Parts: sequence; structure tokens; C-alpha cells
Amino acid sequence: MHKYIIMGPQGSGKGTQAKLLKKAFDLTHFSVGDIFRWHVQSHTKLAARIKRLIDAGKLVPDDIVETIIRRRLDEHDWNYGFILDGFPRNVEQARFFLESYGIDAVIYVDVPEEVTLRRALARRICGNCGLDYNLFFHRPEVEDVCDVCGGTLLTRPDDNEAALKLRLNDFAEKTLPALDIFEHKGLVIRVDGTQDRNAVQAEIRAKLGR
Repeated sequence: MHKYIIMGPQGSGKGTQAKLLKKAFDLTHFSVGDIFRWHVQSHTKLAARIKRLIDAGKLVPDDIVETIIRRRLDEHDWNYGFILDGFPRNVEQARFFLESYGIDAVIYVDVPEEVTLRRALARRICGNCGLDYNLFFHRPEVEDVCDVCGGTLLTRPDDNEAALKLRLNDFAEKTLPALDIFEHKGLVIRVDGTQDRNAVQAEIRAKLGR
């Protein structure tokens, strides 16, 4: 069993890399963003609060994030291990995770801010089925039309430059210090996220020894 965390700024491609690792090694992929969107689409008690925060480009408070992650991991449907995408986001969450679950490696996908902004602004989501696209990495066959269900592709409300810069500032101030916690434990591998996705995946596997 292998337990991994994947981290990186907005637009680093960490979600794509997590899905590739999931498929290759039969891991369970926990995406905090996907869990939030599920709550919104399912109209749960947390949905309205989460939606307001996401639409404003703000991070969801620690107590909500930790509760959601704890509940999801406690389902124990990860027989061959997991890859966690979008958590932890700060030092307290990093410490909580190490104390509660342990980890084999933390994959950090490193990209400069100008690349992050360009990629994040190119993201699209299907308004019908929720499938993610990116005009750099995963373009639809027909412009603005979902390949799977034919729904219209939309820009996420939080994918605007002002909201993205707020999230990048939060990332620098809160998440990078969390990365340092894992770095001090010797758990971090760093990969160059400016490469194409297959090259990034190859670098990750080589550094994981898989």
C-alpha cells in the first residue's frame, strides 16, 4: 500500500498527474475540489457555504476541510493506497495528517506564477456533467462542447485573475510552509511542472522508484 500527497499551485497540473497515478497503480484519488463540488451539486448542508467561498476565490475553512477529509479517508476504500490532491493547505493540516495517517511521499509539482495564471485561466468545466477541461492539456474535440455528454463548457466562477491571485497569495503564505513540514521529514520529491504531462508523469515515477 502506498499513500501519497500531491501538491502544487493552481494550474500546476497536479490533478491530471494524480489521475494518471491512480490509473497506473490502482490508487484511490481523493480530490478536495471534487469533494467540494459534489457537496454543491448534491445540495448538502455545507453546499451553500462552500459555494459562496469558492465563487469568491477563497479557501474553505480548516474545520470544514479536515472534517470532509477525515470522513472520506475513514471509509477505508483504498485497499492499494491513495493519492490526496488539495490537502493539506496549511501547517496545522499537515501536522494533523502526519499524526493521523502517515505518508510515503509528497509530490510537489513546481511551476512559476506566470505559467500558473495562464493555465488556470484556460480551465473549463462542463455545465452538465462536471467534467474538467483545459485548453492547454485537454481540449474538447468541438470548441466549448463536452466530448462526453455534449453539454456546454463554462469558465468556473473562481477562475478569474483577481480570484486566482488571491489563491496564489494564500498558497504562498499558508501552503508552502506546510510543504516545509514534509520537507523536514524527507518526504518531498519535486518535479518540473512546465513539461508536458507525460514527461511530468515519467519524472514522478522515476523519483518514486515506480
